[in-house]
Amino acid sequence: MEAKAEARMSEARAWAYVILGGLLEIVWASGFKYENVPGIVVLIALLTSFELIIKAAKVLSVGTVYAVFAGVGTLGTTIVEIVMSGGAVSMVRIVFILLLLACIIGLKLSGKGSET
Repeated sequence: MEAKAEARMSEARAWAYVILGGLLEIVWASGFKYENVPGIVVLIALLTSFELIIKAAKVLSVGTVYAVFAGVGTLGTTIVEIVMSGGAVSMVRIVFILLLLACIIGLKLSGKGSET
């Protein structure tokens, strides 16, 4: 019965899972460095993020799902790192962050309709 529920998942919901999974990756990846994130939160975020991308990959292209998931996580953890370090950031780093964001958006847009 679970397979039928996943088969009926829309692409929009699958993309929401990818984005939510990426946001949870920010939580667990940041939790490895910062002690104020409780270990149980790190574990729950880690397991939930992978569950969400597994479900999304059943509807969308796995390569695109993983690239966007990892990109969102990388972008987010980089921003957390900048904020936690007091905002010290070089122009080169900002350019690469924006380039990564453009690539994530490009993957999302170019993948439309090719997930079958």
